[in-house]
Amino acid sequence: MAKSSSKTPQAIRGTQDIFGADAEAFAFVVETFERVRKLYRFRRAEFPVFERTEVFARSIGETTDIVSKEMYSFEDRGGESLTLRPEFTAGIARAYLTNGWQQHAPVKLATHGPLFRYERPQKGRYRQFHQIDAEIIGAAEPQADVELLAMADQVIRELGIVDVTLHLNTLGDGDSREAWRAALIDYFRAVEGQLSEESQERLEKNPLRILDSKDRRDQQFVADAPKIDAFLSDEARAFFDSVTSGLDAAGVKWKRAESLVRGLDYYRHTAFEFIPDEGSAAANALGSQSTILGGGRYDGLIESLGGPATPAVGWAAGIERLAMLVGEKNESWLEFVLIPVGEAAEGLCAQILPALRSKGLSTEMAYRGNLKKRMQRANSAGAEAAIIIGEEELVSGKVTVRDLKSGEQASRPIDDILDRRVGASATRAMLMAGLGGRIYEHKTTQS
Repeated sequence: MAKSSSKTPQAIRGTQDIFGADAEAFAFVVETFERVRKLYRFRRAEFPVFERTEVFARSIGETTDIVSKEMYSFEDRGGESLTLRPEFTAGIARAYLTNGWQQHAPVKLATHGPLFRYERPQKGRYRQFHQIDAEIIGAAEPQADVELLAMADQVIRELGIVDVTLHLNTLGDGDSREAWRAALIDYFRAVEGQLSEESQERLEKNPLRILDSKDRRDQQFVADAPKIDAFLSDEARAFFDSVTSGLDAAGVKWKRAESLVRGLDYYRHTAFEFIPDEGSAAANALGSQSTILGGGRYDGLIESLGGPATPAVGWAAGIERLAMLVGEKNESWLEFVLIPVGEAAEGLCAQILPALRSKGLSTEMAYRGNLKKRMQRANSAGAEAAIIIGEEELVSGKVTVRDLKSGEQASRPIDDILDRRVGASATRAMLMAGLGGRIYEHKTTQS
């Protein structure tokens, strides 16, 4: 039998354990997203963490880096190739087809959860990472793009992230895109030998990707490359005009980004990214990983999975990256700490604790150390008040409430605390009345 190693196991490279203020910031992103998606009436959906490998190979593309280099794929015991999801959209499109969700079209879906890519870990990017995601499937109207973008803008604003601008481009309809693609191939073929090796490989298969290359050898030619506007059909131009006018009406700040592209053939019309303004605190915090939310219209994806031609548009944003920008978040608001002195007092605290929590009052019990240490822990936890129960309190039928900021204290009837007919605000006002000369308002623990 092999000997077990006594060495402590380490986390896998590119993964992280999230705790404390970081975990609170992470939760704040998710809670904000959930609140906003309800305002826009996006339906919550959950999807498998793994799919058949062909779902991603067919939708993302066999030649992309994601499929060829970054996917976590494995054979199950039945010999079937499965893949941990590297993104949401392909699985959502598969679910739309296999579950018959066409009957709900247009359907507005929102989800969040972990994704997996084997790539070099760096600031704000991990091998297991998390995203929030919103999609509208079955709507060909530009108003769907506007609604999604307005929703994304509101999520970012409600997270308190400032100095961020929507970068927007159009890829045109199918005919417009194909004419543009052909012109790009002709243009870059004339300077092929001066392009980066990666762009030389992309030239015939995916020339649009050369436009967003960060390599200086490519960038010197990008500025003069053919622009999509020269190839837009009247219909494609009208679609983009409707999107931009809708954004203006909604008060969403945007700028045209002609080099912003999506390389896969099923992308159409709107492509977008929300990027921190140069020199802003958000830009400095993220460094080179500047995009905080991105997406576009993918009218050809569901057709590539064997379904009917179906219009769709969506976006995704990394939770870790957003959490880096929202600032430090403290743990949920703590109102009262119960401090029992003696076993009999602990028994009474066991009744008071659920009574206060059932009213929505954030409460903990300090049960370790002497009275002084318990008071110190209550102070360090940031509680507003300590509720002390000892022998005197048990005899009198009253607890001692001490304001931890002013140091003032008073006695309060135990029966009034346990009375579940009295709501949170009234209970809180009764406990804190006259202490410190302040007026207390109940704060929910969800804020």
